[in-house]
Amino acid sequence: MFDTLSDRLGSVFDSLRGRGALKEEDVRAAMREVRIALLEADVALPVVRRFIDTVTERAVGEQVLRSVTPGQQVVKIVNDALVEMLGGTAEDGGSPDAAKLDLEAKPPVVIMMVGLQGSGKTTSTAKIAKRLKETEGKKVMMASLDVNRPAAQDQLKVLGEQAGVATLPIIAGQQPVEIANRAISSAKLQSFDVLMLDTAGRLHVDEALMAEMKAVAAVSTPKEVLLVVDSLTGQDAVNVAQSFTGEVPLTGVVLTRMDGDARGGAALSMRAVTGKPIKFAGTGEKLDAIEPFHPSRVANRILGMGDIVSMVEKAAQAVKEEDAERLAKRMAKGEFDMNDLRMQLRQMTQMGGIGALAGMLPGMKKAKAAMAQSGMDDKVLLHMDAIIGSMTPKERERPALLNAKRKKRIAAGSGTQVQDVNKLIKMHQEMGKAMKQIKKMGGLKGLGALFGKGGMGAAMPGLGGGMGGGAGGMPGLGGPGGGMGDIPPELQDLLKKK
Repeated sequence: MFDTLSDRLGSVFDSLRGRGALKEEDVRAAMREVRIALLEADVALPVVRRFIDTVTERAVGEQVLRSVTPGQQVVKIVNDALVEMLGGTAEDGGSPDAAKLDLEAKPPVVIMMVGLQGSGKTTSTAKIAKRLKETEGKKVMMASLDVNRPAAQDQLKVLGEQAGVATLPIIAGQQPVEIANRAISSAKLQSFDVLMLDTAGRLHVDEALMAEMKAVAAVSTPKEVLLVVDSLTGQDAVNVAQSFTGEVPLTGVVLTRMDGDARGGAALSMRAVTGKPIKFAGTGEKLDAIEPFHPSRVANRILGMGDIVSMVEKAAQAVKEEDAERLAKRMAKGEFDMNDLRMQLRQMTQMGGIGALAGMLPGMKKAKAAMAQSGMDDKVLLHMDAIIGSMTPKERERPALLNAKRKKRIAAGSGTQVQDVNKLIKMHQEMGKAMKQIKKMGGLKGLGALFGKGGMGAAMPGLGGGMGGGAGGMPGLGGPGGGMGDIPPELQDLLKKK
């Protein structure tokens, strides 16, 4: 979502970093470019003005202009201001913990979902319910109060079945307030911890919609009222947020389609306009494609600083403990076959694919763009998986058996070329060598071998050696270019566990 804005800001800050000293006019010129970039990203004008004023006031101080690295200081000031704009505070490091749902009340705790029709409200309801069940251990019930849109209640029922979350039985003809009362009674009788009410939406804000919202809120006394906003609607999303803020006691915002190609203005403006924290961000169609909104992490991504914490969290979700233990034992013996490689490729896909992982690594913006320009995308992973799938079980266990005749058969079976098979074999060989290096180098420190001159970077341009400018490796992941010092100690501990 923030790619265009990130590119614009990156070019501005590159010019600042390259100077040994800065003058006040240099900073003000850079801030004019930042202002244009934010306006082009569809950020609300009052928010832009406030942001630029704050940054300029801090950046033109004597302490910054006379510091050893004034360009870096300005970037840090912009980062802190972005964090504040998104809902964090610079004093506590950008509130690394996302704003959480307030579930401290006598059960059932009512969460009311509001928003316009088509914003993703029903899907977000199911996503949050599934998350509460799996991560918080809550017993959750969902109820659809949307009696206007055809099959809306059936949609929530189907989503509930997919998520493994209970839904209130549908009784035809009941109105929203009646359904809300019945849902509360049912949730109490069945000892549910949380009751989620999916309210009706409209194509636009009107009196009937607001009257219905207020009536439902009056009978259900929700602990949380979450406004669901589609990030792709741009500046109009801010207008919708303002309308709801004046009528319903909002406690937070849920931004959907954060994985889209919108300019990001809605996300950057939402906190300033509503005064309420953004609590969740929808990142895809699947029911697990939702994550807590971390202001500091989003600000880091916008400025190309990466998001190692989120990447490690995704790895923790994607990598099964038994698979990790199995691979560790095989690595200890110096073993690494095509089945192991296939498992690694699938884990990369589960973590969001090549582009998503590159976007979370510090300083990878240019490399990510180069990958896109060269046509390298997640289809590469699918092709590799197809090639391995065309091998016999014996060939996967003993890749040394792959002669010219077998390679031709595998290429035909996977719909690829023989040279593609050769590239995969080379990649496997390099990764096998890297695994042995990891064993020799003592585990975690050897991770850089996977991304340096050998390993994945050698076989997949843009994934490793090519990303840092040749032999550099990935910053912060060991190897010749980074070093584990770039990763916080708590993340090193998590990586060791994995």
